[in-house]
Amino acid sequence: MSDTGEASPAAIPFGDRLAAAVAARESQIVLGIDPDTTKLWPDAVEAMAESRERLVHALADAERSTGLAHGGANRDIRLQAAAAVLAHCLALLDAAGPACVAVKPQLAHFERLGFAGLLALEATVAHARAQDLLVIADAKRGDIASTATAYAQAWLGDVPTPFGRSAGLHADAMTLNPLLGADALEPFAEAAREQGAGLFVLVRTSNPGAADFFDLELADGGPLWERLARLVAGAGTPGPESGLAEICAVTGATRPEHLARMRELMPHTVFLLPGIGAQGGSVEALAPAFAPGRAGGLVSASRSIADAHAASGGPPGEAARAEAERLRAQAWAL
Repeated sequence: MSDTGEASPAAIPFGDRLAAAVAARESQIVLGIDPDTTKLWPDAVEAMAESRERLVHALADAERSTGLAHGGANRDIRLQAAAAVLAHCLALLDAAGPACVAVKPQLAHFERLGFAGLLALEATVAHARAQDLLVIADAKRGDIASTATAYAQAWLGDVPTPFGRSAGLHADAMTLNPLLGADALEPFAEAAREQGAGLFVLVRTSNPGAADFFDLELADGGPLWERLARLVAGAGTPGPESGLAEICAVTGATRPEHLARMRELMPHTVFLLPGIGAQGGSVEALAPAFAPGRAGGLVSASRSIADAHAASGGPPGEAARAEAERLRAQAWAL
């Protein structure tokens, strides 16, 4: 997908696009981009000091011209923080991107910085695309009817306006919360099919509290996550080249004992596997995810890559690249 706002050809389903990218880059690693404003790489932030100041002034001018300027010192702090976050994200992409097939920006980490944070997000996405990385918007949206359509337009498609069609972020895929039901999924699925994009639906997440709901036994038998797995499997269409569907699943790597059953229920589904590293998941335990082929599983890592220097020492960029390469080699060997 280009950074011009053009959508991918609808004739190329997401599963086929993903499989081609995995094969070309020999990687199943998804670089999570969750910039922590208290842990930004100092070298990256300082190296871009001059350009950061230019960005801060440009953002301040934009705010003033639109009447958004407010907050005095707080506004300046927010603009400085957004510029520093962007410097960090660009350096992280340059360091670890070559070992990855996709990036997954967590939108909340940018949204909390307001207008400037969203501009930093757009610039981060553009930089990822320039490296031929797929972009998964980690939005975890979930709603119905016109609101679901608006979310889908924002992250996957175009927004019709009286002045013509305005491009949204045009991510290659986005994450969804399915707990509002199948009808909430359909507006997103329609946009995904039109754009050749993918959807990653929460089936069983990696956090300890996931057991509170996803593992609950239903009246007709089986846990809730099995019902969600069937929903995902029935909603997607396998791509003609890869056999992988555009409706994908988020299946936490911290509970690998579920993967064989998940693969049985979702034979054509791409699994996004968060929880490696900082949350305790292990790549070696993920073999069932790759049963349909190497693109059947995507290993997502965020803090374990961005914060690798804290454990190994040395420059952050070198440590991040080494950790991304280590994960890439482990997953590819499976």
